[in-house]
Amino acid sequence: MKILKFIIPLVAFSFFISCSEDDNNDDNAAINEVENLIKVQNIENDTHTIEVYTQSGVLMQGYNEITIRIKDKTTNEFVENATVSWTPMMHMTEMSHSCPKSEVTKVTGKQTIYSGYIIFQMPENQDEGWDLTFNYSIGGTDYQAVAVISVPMSPRQRVTTFMGADGVKYILALIAPQQPEVAVNDMTVGLYKMENMMSFPVVKNYTIALDPRMPSMGNHSSPNNEDLTYDDTIMLYNGKLSLTMTGYWKLNLKLLNANNELLKGEDVTETNESSSLYLELEF
Repeated sequence: MKILKFIIPLVAFSFFISCSEDDNNDDNAAINEVENLIKVQNIENDTHTIEVYTQSGVLMQGYNEITIRIKDKTTNEFVENATVSWTPMMHMTEMSHSCPKSEVTKVTGKQTIYSGYIIFQMPENQDEGWDLTFNYSIGGTDYQAVAVISVPMSPRQRVTTFMGADGVKYILALIAPQQPEVAVNDMTVGLYKMENMMSFPVVKNYTIALDPRMPSMGNHSSPNNEDLTYDDTIMLYNGKLSLTMTGYWKLNLKLLNANNELLKGEDVTETNESSSLYLELEF
């Protein structure tokens, strides 16, 4: 009977450990890799459903960081080993064109999600709009999926398209800060040139001079701003943006090439309240 007294607790303890391990395994299997994201829409073909996510649950004119995952319709499982590319297309009444975009890459440390960014330089309207095509390969088999997407106008100017003094058409987009604070914020922008309707390569080694102003407050500026310079590791431009109070800010800019030649923009002075090259923030 003494032996039985020890055996029963031991069996119960083993059962408890086994159940705990099973619970942990179930938790691991149920990890949600898009937990902090909101689905924008599904894009489907006969074989797969491509789930499209952003932090806000929408796409918008300007910079969009986008996460996707691919579900097999037969197994109902998410694909872990795809090679993916995408092509956004704006279909206008007289022409069609693409826009600046990154490659689509597997997210480090994740099993099922892929990410990249797209910069929509113009919004949809009643007669013109965007679609998004995915071309992807799984196990040596190629697939394609395409669908219309909604890209409404941004309430503030987060992206601008302009002709430089060198005759090149450029696209400049605000990437950060996404949630500005009353502080010296890290500022990041993307700069691209339009080679043709489908090609928008990154412009390297230019300088973007920064002069933020508050038009409603006497057009005052702020201290400790830093001009944006090119970072080859991320292929974007980084600088410092000082915001001294909440409200509407016009981020006046000047674009200078590698030879320090002015391509677009003007100094803000008493007689010139803003540059012709600018982005906007309001918080």
